[in-house]
Amino acid sequence: MKTSTVEVGEMVSSLSAEAVGRQLRALPGVHHADVNYVAGSATLHYDESRLTLDAIQQRVKDCGYHCRGELVPAHVCDSGRNASAPDGSKEAAHADHAGHTGHKPSTAAGKSMAHDKAEMMHDMGHAPGMTMQDMARDMRNRFLVALLFAIPVFLYSPMGEMLGDFPVPFGMEQKLFLFVAATGAIAYPGWPFLVAAWRSARNGVANMATLVVLSVGTGYLFSVGATFLYEGEVFYEASAVLLVFILLGHWLEMRARAGASEAIRALMDLAPPMATVLRSDAEVEVPTSEVLAGETVIVKPGGRIPVDGQITDGSSQVDESMLTGESMPVKKVAGDAVIGATINKSGSFRYKATKVGADTALAQIVKLVQEAQNSKAPGQLLADRASQWLVLAAIAIGLLTFAVWFWVLGQPLLFALTLTITVFVIACPDALGLATPMAIMVGTGLGAMNGILFKNASALENATKLTVVVFDKTGTLTVGQPDVVEMVTAPGVSEADLLSTAAALEKFSEHPLAHAILKRAGAMPTEVATGFTNVDGQGARASIGPDAVLLGNRKLMQAEGVALDALAVEAARLEGGGRTAVHVARAGKLIGLIAIADAVRPTSKATIAKLQERGVKVAMMTGDNQATADRIGKELGIDIVLAEVLPGQKASKIKELQDQGNKVGMVGDGINDAPALTQADVGFAIGAGTDVAMESAQVVLMKSDPYDVVGAIELSRATLRKMHQNLWWAVGYNVIAFPVAAGVFYPFTLSPEIAALSMSGSSALVALNALMLKRTKLAGIKLAPSAKARTETARVSAEALT
Repeated sequence: MKTSTVEVGEMVSSLSAEAVGRQLRALPGVHHADVNYVAGSATLHYDESRLTLDAIQQRVKDCGYHCRGELVPAHVCDSGRNASAPDGSKEAAHADHAGHTGHKPSTAAGKSMAHDKAEMMHDMGHAPGMTMQDMARDMRNRFLVALLFAIPVFLYSPMGEMLGDFPVPFGMEQKLFLFVAATGAIAYPGWPFLVAAWRSARNGVANMATLVVLSVGTGYLFSVGATFLYEGEVFYEASAVLLVFILLGHWLEMRARAGASEAIRALMDLAPPMATVLRSDAEVEVPTSEVLAGETVIVKPGGRIPVDGQITDGSSQVDESMLTGESMPVKKVAGDAVIGATINKSGSFRYKATKVGADTALAQIVKLVQEAQNSKAPGQLLADRASQWLVLAAIAIGLLTFAVWFWVLGQPLLFALTLTITVFVIACPDALGLATPMAIMVGTGLGAMNGILFKNASALENATKLTVVVFDKTGTLTVGQPDVVEMVTAPGVSEADLLSTAAALEKFSEHPLAHAILKRAGAMPTEVATGFTNVDGQGARASIGPDAVLLGNRKLMQAEGVALDALAVEAARLEGGGRTAVHVARAGKLIGLIAIADAVRPTSKATIAKLQERGVKVAMMTGDNQATADRIGKELGIDIVLAEVLPGQKASKIKELQDQGNKVGMVGDGINDAPALTQADVGFAIGAGTDVAMESAQVVLMKSDPYDVVGAIELSRATLRKMHQNLWWAVGYNVIAFPVAAGVFYPFTLSPEIAALSMSGSSALVALNALMLKRTKLAGIKLAPSAKARTETARVSAEALT
């Protein structure tokens, strides 16, 4: 099974997405397809042996929408070129890259596809290659054109007479002038809705555009008939002003949609467009998409790293915050891995490209975020079905309204027709259709900016229901490597003396415990040791000046005749707590003990406290003995301690907690915890900055920080609140709107213009409410920077580089 996210451009209504999804799911080999109206894209899971990307693109075009192929970071992946070659050769590279499609149509099918796209875009009145921001500007321009023509239509209509008696320009008959002005207000500005309604009819779905065409078209065509064919009142002004309000609402909605997709655009633009590589012993600047695996890439100070790789020469400090969220630059030396799109702060280095094109960490992150944004939460499936029925209900109620008021109650034709148009236009299926995907777009995008990647909308929703979160101890709550956690000294000996003596010996050792002691000593001055000898299984001995120095376990001390009684109680306490007690003796006397253990992460305690504040119990799972596990559990305030658990038993322990009625989240490293991550209601893979394609977890936490679990749960709860607020508003609005529009509360009635404003405002309100999530303060989540802040940051960065 392959997963691809492709563009579906020019969708005017949320129900357009359902129509495209229905057609895509009918393709042979498609297992699942989700289409996101807000993002303008579709994610498909399909059998690549039965279906090609070209066939998917063609089906999207057959539905009447344009598709430029798979959505990938434009600078990283170039369609038609290979981005990966195990041996670094261009021949192997071009063979291996087949199937990677970027933003641009490629070679053979490219011209035909570009022609089809340009033709379709021309029909829509748009320019080729239009982004969401371009579409918002285009909708703004259509709104301004409609407004410009609607003003004279209003002034020379019966409604405008209250403002004065204006002579008709050019000596034209009034109805004819209104026809010309109204046509200008409706033809060009309303064209996208007409095309969208035609597409939806072809695809067997009625959508928002259908209602717009029915409402505006009914009033306009009735007025045209009254102008040229029969005597009757005209209400061009109702249709023109109605479309003005509809366009205003869609313009605001598209601006909100563009804001919701900000995070994914920011990720896509992280990679530099060009890279410097070494070819034929010369430095050559090439597009990043043309870098091949195995090539040597040269990075200079201040430059972005183009693709993933491993340093072969040089060293530097690298800012990885844009991908991992880690605020401090990370020191990189020969042998260390570097991630594409991160920033080289200082120093020059060369590295071997290991992952390029769609295999880079950036491309994988973008793919994960796209799939999450296009996936549907359980509540959205119901909302989508309700939206479809709502359109049909609006048409049925509109026709029924006309029949009752005109034929049953005997009201004038114009009055009955006005109420019918009001019913058509006041229904707002887009508010229902936008309620969930807008919130998911903003929530998952905000998570990605904080190094929290949700794989799907279900994970986002399920994370709000967790009652127990289980942490794997090693590498999650602890750093996963030995560290000095305590020192006990003999009378008259300072901790500095003890550490200095131990570090003098450990400089000659490669043992992991030696690294822990040297790390604790840091740059402190140490004495010079000579005659270092390693004692297998016991420790080491050496001399410092005239003194013999011993460092090791109890057996070494006993073998050398060192008295242990003075610190025996402390040694038993440390070892009873699961720590390794390193004995240090000098000149035949024990001078102290150094306790070494797997140190707890600095944020572990705060993480547990925050989760407990929010009513979530915390469990720790470890293979350590009960004493060690209890010590760490007590230190951190953990509710449930699961000790002496073998790797094969982790999933069953999760199952036991679930059998007790708990919704369980599992936090692990995604490797030996894979079965447990899969078993859990929500699996969190932690510390996976360069391995974001883990199949076992539903949420990937790119930093090695357990506090991101708090951030993920907080973000999930806030996103779900926005979803519920939007859904309640959308449902409540439509429940109230229909009877008011149909004249149930006569003599209180609504005009079509007010109905259009209400409908457009409802959609815009839902979109803006979702965007407010970006400004909501949440534990563990940094707020999205404002446009002004991003501009200032870019300016400062540019000045720093120059």
